[in-house]
Amino acid sequence: MLDAALAAAPIACVVIEGGPQSPLTAAIAKPLIELVQRRRIAAFVANDTELARITKADGVHLLWSKDVAQRFSAARDELGVRFMIGADSGRSRHDAMLIAEAGADYVAFGIPPHVENRVVAEHRQFELINWWGEIFEIPCVAFDVASVEHATALADTGADFIGVRISNGVSAQDARELVASIAATLAREPVV
Repeated sequence: MLDAALAAAPIACVVIEGGPQSPLTAAIAKPLIELVQRRRIAAFVANDTELARITKADGVHLLWSKDVAQRFSAARDELGVRFMIGADSGRSRHDAMLIAEAGADYVAFGIPPHVENRVVAEHRQFELINWWGEIFEIPCVAFDVASVEHATALADTGADFIGVRISNGVSAQDARELVASIAATLAREPVV
């Protein structure tokens, strides 16, 4: 499934994340990281600085939490500048600015899977990305994109990168089609 998604379009980065019942281990992550890196794509692991170091990932993506700014500072202290680090600031403008000031390679705005009102969450995501793009130079990533329409709207709003979530269990064909359709639609967008 990952190989199919990677072949579907130009991809800048892949974040590898474990699930609630299946935490990410070096044995699981290492072959996935190697697959991604063989294609000259940056491979990040979610939340685990030690795992990033052990598996020779390119960086760490910190998922949103109430203490994400503090976790970012700790990750930067631990990994230094050799690894890339980005973080999802949730809906907090304050945390986004703290993360950026602490040296983030990117700031992300996502919609966690547990959020029930997706319409309100998407509206908030658009507002945050628009605000970020007007003020800051550090790249902004829109995470948790599940459709072509959502990706297009986020790109139009000012997202520098679109983070497509592909869950474990998705067929290779579905993963390829989702990534290819989003990439094809974004490539047709006019540049202003």
